[in-house]
Order: sequence, then structure tokens, then C-alpha cells
Amino acid sequence: MFKSKTHLSIERTPIIWYTNSMINTDKIIEKVILVSVNEGDEAEAKDSLKELAELCKTAGAEVVGEVMQNLERRNPGTYVGTGKVEEIADLIWEKEATGIVCDDELTPAQMRNLADALDTKVMDRTLIILDIFAARAGTAEGKIQVELAQLRYEMTRLTGFGKNMSRVGGTAAGGGGAIGTRGPGEKKLEMDKRLIAGRISQLKKELNDVVNHRELTRSRRQKNGVPVAAIVGYTNAGKSSLLNKLTDADILEWDALFATLDPTTRELLLDNDQKLLLTDTVGFIRKLPHHLVDAFKSTLEEAKYADYIIHVVDVSNPQMDRQMEIVYETLDKLGVSGKPILTVFNKVDKVPDELDYHDLRADYTVHTSVKNGKGLDKVREILATMMRGNKEYIERLVPYTEAGSIAKIRENGELISEEYREDGIFIKAYI
Repeated sequence: MFKSKTHLSIERTPIIWYTNSMINTDKIIEKVILVSVNEGDEAEAKDSLKELAELCKTAGAEVVGEVMQNLERRNPGTYVGTGKVEEIADLIWEKEATGIVCDDELTPAQMRNLADALDTKVMDRTLIILDIFAARAGTAEGKIQVELAQLRYEMTRLTGFGKNMSRVGGTAAGGGGAIGTRGPGEKKLEMDKRLIAGRISQLKKELNDVVNHRELTRSRRQKNGVPVAAIVGYTNAGKSSLLNKLTDADILEWDALFATLDPTTRELLLDNDQKLLLTDTVGFIRKLPHHLVDAFKSTLEEAKYADYIIHVVDVSNPQMDRQMEIVYETLDKLGVSGKPILTVFNKVDKVPDELDYHDLRADYTVHTSVKNGKGLDKVREILATMMRGNKEYIERLVPYTEAGSIAKIRENGELISEEYREDGIFIKAYI
């Protein structure tokens, strides 16, 4: 069997707890075997495993095998049960794999037991996603949020790897043990915990400063009266592509999971001269680690404070319906409700027949191929209609002495027409 006696949390060291640096995530090409548990919904389990393969590919690993175990619930000791562990061990030897990746977040005990039984690196879905996020974070806020999520993840695992995290693997100072093995033991573990806790506290303060700046920026937008639409959707649905096409934002477009991480806001000038700010958000995914939800709450809340929601859906994905559910479940967790929703059914060029797609939670829907520009005029038209929903239609004669008010209507409303008469200017407008 291929031997690799180090656990992941050890192999990723040295972890710089005490600097402003990100956790070291330098990568080598890994050959991994995917492991999952089907707890009753086989189709969902297979789709989740397929998505995990894409995540591993995005993280730079090569998938060389898959193992699925059917259980009523995950085994608390080994995730898949001892019998399946032997099968995995044989597959590791056969494929010369360097590690396994489990499709759920493992407990410290599960990770330790699997690593001891298999003598190989053990990873889980959460760790893969954190690794991708660490590679993609570009802004100061993104880097803080990723490191915060990583440290919280590591903190929960320190106790599970207590023996491995001790300085020499011995007993506590003053205790028994062979010569050369006596040492501080668990004191090293407690020191690591304190270092991580201190770093987490520091990151929280830094993130709080960034959040305050974001809230200040948000309040300025509200004072300016320019409405905001948040672009949400499952990862790789085409959110960044839509923002680029509508606003010439020139942000990264890549056919991969989590291609963009940091939110981008750009101004869109509609055909009726109305201004709308579009904000791209991080893509959603099934089994999104709670560490990330907590750390990225300030970023995800862009949707909470937006005036409108643009929900981008990849119609070419066989799991389109399930992905839509996951997006709405995540929005519900964030408290996003009662906002007008435009669902953009994207990538219709990739399906043989354009069906009549529906979204019962959306106020408006449109079929598009953002890549080819199809349907974008309709998107702009619907957005203009949505903006009118928050305005009042008026027909009014404005005296020439108050003509300056028309400029304010042009800036903050929608001036449809103006007719100059003897006694003033007759306007039709949304204000």
C-alpha cells in the first residue's frame, strides 16, 4: 500500500498562526479517491459526488477512484464503516492514491480514525472548498474571511489530533514514558489553541473594520438614491459573465467552480437613462460549510440589503432544479425576503430544445445565452420595469419657476416626456 503517514492538518504545516499571512496552501498534484455516504437519496448522493469531483479538479487534484457506501446514517467512527474502510485501503493501493476526499465534513474522530486505518492523507469537502477559496481570494476582505474560516476549521480539529499536535508525542511533563518521549504533551495543544484563538480575535477586529467601511459605502449608495440589484446563483451559473456583458466590468470569467470570490459592483445605465448598481456575489453550493457562511456573512449580505435580486440559473445543468432550491435555501438563511426577483435562465445555447422554464418564486423570468448575448436586451427591459415598481407615475404641469425640479426627476426618477406650454412644462414621469 502507498504510505503517507502524515495527516492533512500536519502536512499543511507550517501554518503561520501569528502573522497576517494566509495559511500556506501551496499545492502539489494529488491523486485522490472520493468517498461518500448515501443516506437514502441515491440520485442526490451521486450528484453531490460528481460536484465533489469538480471541486477537486478546481483545487488541482486528480480523481482516480470513487467509493459510495449505503447507510441509514454516517458511521460516527469511520464515516463509512470498517468494512468499507478495507475496500478503500485496497483501492488506494491499486490506484497509488495520495489521499481520500470525503463528501461531507468529517468530525475530528472520523478524520483521525480514517487516517490511522488508511495511512494516507484524509480530506473532506469543507477542506477542499476552503482551499479553493484561499487560492481565489483577492481583496483584503476576502483574504481575512478565508483565513478566519480556515482557522475555525482547524480549531475544531486540534482536539481530535491531540497526540499528533503534541511537541514530541509524549506524556505530560513529569509523567512516565520512555526516554526521549517525555515532554510537554498536551501543553503544545493548548498553546496552539491560544495562538489560533488570538489570531481569530485579531481577524474579527480587522473584518469588523472592513464591514464598517462596507456599511458606510452602502449607506452612501442609499443616500444617492441609486438602487442596487444583487446577482446571485449557484456557482458557475454565469453571474460574472452577466455582469461583464451588461456593464463591461471586465472581471474574471472561467468555466470552473468559484471562479470569482470577491464581490464586484458596477453601474448599469438602462435605456430609459435609469441607473442601477449591479453587485456580483460569491456562488452558492450544496453543503456550503458553515465556517464559510459565518465568515462571508458580510459579503453574502449584499443580497440582503439590495433592492432587487437577479437569480442566474444554468439550464444546461441536469441538477438545475436542485441548484435553484439550494440558492433559495441560502437566501432564506441570510434573511433575504420580500424583494423583486428576476430569474435569468442562462446557457440556453447548450440545451437542444429551449423549454419554457419556470421559477415560482420569481416575479420575472427570461431565457438567455449570456455568452452569445441572447436575451440581454430583455434583461435590461425587465430591470427597467422592476425599477418602476418602486416609483409613482405622475402627469403634472411644472411652472417655469420650478423647472429645476425636472433635473432632479431625471437624476432620481424616470422622465418619460416633457411638453413646453405657455403656463409651464407638462411632464409624464416615474418618481
